[in-house]
Amino acid sequence: MSDLSPNASAADTKGTRMKAEVFLPDDYRPAEDEPFMNDRQLEWFRRELLRQKNELLNESKSTIAGLQDGTRNIPDIADRASEETDRALELRIRDRQRKLVAKIDSALRRIDEGEFGYCQDTGDPISLKRLVARPTTTLSLEAQERHERRERVHRDD
Repeated sequence: MSDLSPNASAADTKGTRMKAEVFLPDDYRPAEDEPFMNDRQLEWFRRELLRQKNELLNESKSTIAGLQDGTRNIPDIADRASEETDRALELRIRDRQRKLVAKIDSALRRIDEGEFGYCQDTGDPISLKRLVARPTTTLSLEAQERHERRERVHRDD
């Protein structure tokens, strides 16, 4: 199966066998009252990450096509400047999307390695609410706040 298929099974931690496919009802959402990072939750996050990645890749294809099709000679200097500004913005958005795809790939690797859902700083579980809102996160809310405080302190130096 393709890596982008929402039905593809995740490799086990050794990468030598495939896990059995996990059945998820269409209305399934990870819940606090089930074991943390059980097979169903991991499969839900894997599918969500693959969905987001596919969406970003499709958007980037249309952005690239639009930038290629949009090349034209505009005689009015103000119109040309406006179009160049729009292109620069599109390229910045595309760069942010490229970085997000890399974060999604990293999160998918953490799922395969059994590290997904746990803070990289403390090893504590990251709240499900935070993971659902931002499945690429690597830090718990508390660790993220500490990180941001340190950044502010060092930025002011």
